[in-house]
Amino acid sequence: MSDALPASGFHAGQYTIDGYGAGGFSFAHLSHRGSILMLPSGVHVWSATAPAEITEESLAELFRAPRGTVEHLLLGTGTDLVPPRPALRAALKAAGIVVDPMATGAAARTYNILLGERRRVACALIAVA
Repeated sequence: MSDALPASGFHAGQYTIDGYGAGGFSFAHLSHRGSILMLPSGVHVWSATAPAEITEESLAELFRAPRGTVEHLLLGTGTDLVPPRPALRAALKAAGIVVDPMATGAAARTYNILLGERRRVACALIAVA
């Protein structure tokens, strides 16, 4: 890892995840300590640090994306799989987004595969040690 995510908390572009762990992620020759939200428009700093903090509000950037831009959200919930609350699942479904919760490591690996297949995918990843 070389440079940190810009101070703006956003880096334009869609990238694979090169590494994860030690409380952060590396991608596009950048690194970030903390959680991230990876959308087709770019990588955002994400405020969630625990599954209880995964809400419509914390995923506001995702909900602002044009409909159809994201069809599948991989939700990395930390070291363990924690299903999203029914209200969040319903809001995502209403937005045309299928959510797939899993441990963060599995979500990062699956994201890279789906991105390589040119799927309309995003991921929200809670950082793990």
